[in-house]
Amino acid sequence: MTTSTAADARFAAARQVADAVLLEGYVLYPYRASAAKNRMRWQFGVLVPPAWGPAHGEHAFQRTEVLMEPKGDATLALELRFLHAQRRTVQQALAGGGFTDVDELHLCDRVLVPWDEGVEERVELSVPVSGLAGDGIRVPFARPARDDVEDVLGADGRTAGRLVRRTEAIEGVLRLRAVELDGAYRVFRLTAVVENTSPWTPADGSGADREAALPRSLVAAHLLLGLDSGSFLSMTDPPEWAREAVAACENRHTWPVLAGEAGRADVVLSSPIILEDHPAIAPESAGAMYDATEIDEILALRTAALTDQEKREARGTDARAAAVIDLADSLPPEVLERLHGAVRSLREATGPDGPRQISEIPDEEAVFRPDTPWWDPAGTAAPARDRVTVDGAPVGPGSRVVLRPGPRRTDAQDLFLHGRTAHVEAVLHDVDGGVHLAVTVEDDPGADIRREQGRFLYFQPDEVTLPEDA
Repeated sequence: MTTSTAADARFAAARQVADAVLLEGYVLYPYRASAAKNRMRWQFGVLVPPAWGPAHGEHAFQRTEVLMEPKGDATLALELRFLHAQRRTVQQALAGGGFTDVDELHLCDRVLVPWDEGVEERVELSVPVSGLAGDGIRVPFARPARDDVEDVLGADGRTAGRLVRRTEAIEGVLRLRAVELDGAYRVFRLTAVVENTSPWTPADGSGADREAALPRSLVAAHLLLGLDSGSFLSMTDPPEWAREAVAACENRHTWPVLAGEAGRADVVLSSPIILEDHPAIAPESAGAMYDATEIDEILALRTAALTDQEKREARGTDARAAAVIDLADSLPPEVLERLHGAVRSLREATGPDGPRQISEIPDEEAVFRPDTPWWDPAGTAAPARDRVTVDGAPVGPGSRVVLRPGPRRTDAQDLFLHGRTAHVEAVLHDVDGGVHLAVTVEDDPGADIRREQGRFLYFQPDEVTLPEDA
């Protein structure tokens, strides 16, 4: 089993997204260890030691199953990537010699604090698909415990303190197996299992919590899979003949998608975060730790607006946080303006010879055509449609309704509104013909502020009923 530069080239385009998966939630705005949102970390793809996980509702393994069509003597390249948490403590130099642990060490440009840093780890291999038949292969891996010490110098060039990093030992195993399926096509089901096999066991009565387990865990674990000859099948949009076989695949704690450049199917990213096929980082994104377009702009502006003391704390929290601060402080105006938004749907109407005219776009592609206007706000007044029928009665501004959020709602907060009585503030119509009720909830102490600011909750007519006393 070997690695190859060809595999590296094949994974290059997918690795941008894989990096985003690796660092998702690593450190959140305002990028300081003291921020409440940064006290509960490592939320995605965490494979904990098996002796700790079951009792705490977390898992020690992830399983990927995907269909592939290898050609000839195809070779499978694999890259397991994860973060290994290393615990950093801060020590201050004593005047008489020696060091002592401190919660903060103030330097001219940063404030160093205790923090768990994430170090990227990889397990790479390349194996012929034919070698995965039968029981497949089992590849154990391990990372040893170690201690590192880094001296910290003050403005005068003298040792002001030091950072002590402790990395715990972890062990794991990667199991690969390929089974050829019956049918008219040469299709294999590839199974890849990543498991944390670390023998660490909390001492009886120690009360070990998640903080003790994390340094011995595989964090943000994910796989990159590549074929040098052949292709993978999409797990979200497979060909009709493969739908039954795709449905029979078992993916646990991860989900495989086609990755890399659009139109190619030789690379798969199996991610603990659900993605669509061929995910990509927005070209407007200026650097790591951002998301793209408007959210980039908001984060860049808010980061630049942090006080000097807040920036010193962020820089002392983590090197990646320091990079975000420096990026926000150095963005030129033309780059910041580029983050102000992008209409991606219009790009599809641009051909190799430049933008197509509206008349050249087929009706089924056109979202809006000048000869079929809906309503001109600069012309006549809006159509008088401030009433909608609910339970056979007209409902409009001032009406009372009972909220019944339907199954299409995906926000768990909507469940708390089920059965609550609300006041209709407006009946709104969108350009697609949809009707929406803007409401404020009865007994909401912030209702007056919501009305003043125009910040309402929105429900469709079939998501409300009339109260019994109506």
